[in-house]
Amino acid sequence: MSASTHSQASPAARGKCEAIDLLGKVSLIDGHWQQRVIAEMNDYQFKVAKLLGEFVWHQHSDTDETFIVLDGELRIDFRGSPQGDGSIVLRAGQMAVVPKGVEHKPWAQGEVKLLLIEPRGVVNTGDGATSERTVANDQWI
Repeated sequence: MSASTHSQASPAARGKCEAIDLLGKVSLIDGHWQQRVIAEMNDYQFKVAKLLGEFVWHQHSDTDETFIVLDGELRIDFRGSPQGDGSIVLRAGQMAVVPKGVEHKPWAQGEVKLLLIEPRGVVNTGDGATSERTVANDQWI
């Protein structure tokens, strides 16, 4: 079974005191929008993913979410942000924080390799109903 569909238990070290090859971890994921945990810090998880195409509009009412682009170009559309509606484009080496409660939709015209930072237990499709894009939490790679 591929790494992207096989859940692995949380490793004892949880990524601490070890070098983690971010792009190497991303390369182990077969599908798109299938984020996987690579490390934890306190109650936060570091997750890698490959993205392609449009995601769903969603929001996280209780937490901010950090997007760090490792490779490719990611557009994030916003509704209801403090700066109003709009979008930003992130390229490799750039990051953005989506504030809690801001509705957003990531979109990748070409494949994007990404690092996400968010609290443990956050549902990737937000506060609403689950969909075919909802990924089970705590899947380590």
